[in-house]
Amino acid sequence: MSRVGKKPIPIPKDAKIQIDGPSITVTGPKGTLSRIIADEITAAVEDNNLVVMRPSDQKRHRALHGLTRALLNNMVVGVTAGFTRELQIVGVGYRAEMRGKYLVLNLGYSHPIVFGAPEGVKVSVEPKENKIKVEGIDKELVGQTAAKIRSFRKPEPYKGKGVRYKDEQIRTKAGKTAGA
Repeated sequence: MSRVGKKPIPIPKDAKIQIDGPSITVTGPKGTLSRIIADEITAAVEDNNLVVMRPSDQKRHRALHGLTRALLNNMVVGVTAGFTRELQIVGVGYRAEMRGKYLVLNLGYSHPIVFGAPEGVKVSVEPKENKIKVEGIDKELVGQTAAKIRSFRKPEPYKGKGVRYKDEQIRTKAGKTAGA
């Protein structure tokens, strides 16, 4: 039995789950998320818990069991608490600012980078601390948006300059040494 898949997902009081065959919709105070799960996997609400079941112990079913449970749990957590990803900008002259709904990044290139966040994701900037906060209810979309912002200037291994995740550890390399 899948260790992840067999755990029931507790449903908070302010969340509502609607199951229509393979389509599952979760509604909460922060919004609504919907997903279509694999046909072989079934989900049901039992005793205020969402339970995911699989038909057999085939390798494909075992893999889908844990995956589906994790995706549905992320939906429940997203509509009730939401997800946040923080980025930090390190480097002299590197900065970020919000202009309307667009994120404008100055990362040492000859031009500023203008980034529009996708629908359902909110991006905010703390200019004094050079921090970018990406928030939303869809964990996948929040992570993808944060990764896209980081990809504009990944941290380099010599001085560690660039855009990094808040808790990310950058292993720096030693530079050239003066030869005698």
